[in-house]
Amino acid sequence: MTDRSKAATDRVTALDLGPDAERDEKLQTYFDTCQKKLGYVPNVLQAYAFDRTKLQAFIDMADDLMLGDSGLSRLEREMIAVAVSAINHCHYCLTAHGAAVRYRSKDPVLGELIVQNYRAAALPPRQHVMLDFAVKLTEEPAKIIERDRQILRDAGFTDRDIWDIAAVAGFYNMTNRLASATEMKPNREYHFASR
Repeated sequence: MTDRSKAATDRVTALDLGPDAERDEKLQTYFDTCQKKLGYVPNVLQAYAFDRTKLQAFIDMADDLMLGDSGLSRLEREMIAVAVSAINHCHYCLTAHGAAVRYRSKDPVLGELIVQNYRAAALPPRQHVMLDFAVKLTEEPAKIIERDRQILRDAGFTDRDIWDIAAVAGFYNMTNRLASATEMKPNREYHFASR
């Protein structure tokens, strides 16, 4: 293996985006917290590290969507990320968020079922319709109609919840495309987590 090909395999993406940008104190603290809590820094953060503004915007949006106040549980938001990523065949997000579903559900079988085919999982009807909506928004966004929103309301979701379902689905459609375009590699630790 040449030095150039070895360097390419050591990168978290297939792109050479240059050196990491200098991190301000807030970003460095965020990276240090990841290292302390997880034992590693997620590769998606490493991928964005070349541009401090993009990195901070990604962190802010991801943390707000996945950890902020919502009528959706954190598990439900991870389930949406996985269902969308399954449609898009995003290796990075299926690996990372599949691990998060296993962790949050404390059920490795459920985690694998959501990754492979959420329709095969014994989910409550509320979660099935939530994932059906996220998948339709991924596959056929122009075909979302009022009936689709009403199905969610009938299952107990508020209009704010519907916004959150759409926001999480939309965000992961974007990140899936970026991860696929750059061949982003998931951290090895995700493969072994919560099994």
